[in-house]
Amino acid sequence: MRTTASSVHPLPLFEQAEDWFRRARASLLSAIPCKRGCCVCCTGIFPITYLDALELRRGLEELPSAVKNAIVTRARGQVAAMEEVYPTLKSKPALDDWADHIIDEIVERFAHLPCPALASDGTCDIYAYRPITCRTMGIPIESNGVVHGACAVQTTVPIIRLSPTLRADADHIVEHEALSLSILRRVQPLTGEECLLPYGFVPNRDLTP
Repeated sequence: MRTTASSVHPLPLFEQAEDWFRRARASLLSAIPCKRGCCVCCTGIFPITYLDALELRRGLEELPSAVKNAIVTRARGQVAAMEEVYPTLKSKPALDDWADHIIDEIVERFAHLPCPALASDGTCDIYAYRPITCRTMGIPIESNGVVHGACAVQTTVPIIRLSPTLRADADHIVEHEALSLSILRRVQPLTGEECLLPYGFVPNRDLTP
């Protein structure tokens, strides 16, 4: 990881995502069942941005050595398993040039993998540094005018739509993320902007050329 990336600190973006989740949850009358130890959404891999990877690795440096080493070891094992099936990942961990259907195939094939930072009690060992997706996960999703629970646990979530303001704020987070990535590219060469979650925990596997 190149230290020049520190000149683009992503924390305000992550705080923005945290604030959005708090407001969205409050607007749903606190009916969201997510609570400490609920970890259904912590199983399965998904793409994260390089900003997420920077934040994860920043968080790893704050952990006790034993916890950090355990997370990195699990992540390396998952990376090895994926690269055994998809050898191209070894030289091209950045997903930008991968076809969407191949990414979906990888995600589905390894949907059983728990997040490397998931502790045995269902909590997150790197919670304060988790990716944007994790920070906003749990709010019911609206698709084609129908509101769905965010995960399999949410079977009794009241059908309440987010306000236009909160939906617009969610779009602003996406825009902020894109801008932050654009700024990062100006100070640090990148071969891509996204990678699969386990790569974010492995310091020597990044998106720099």
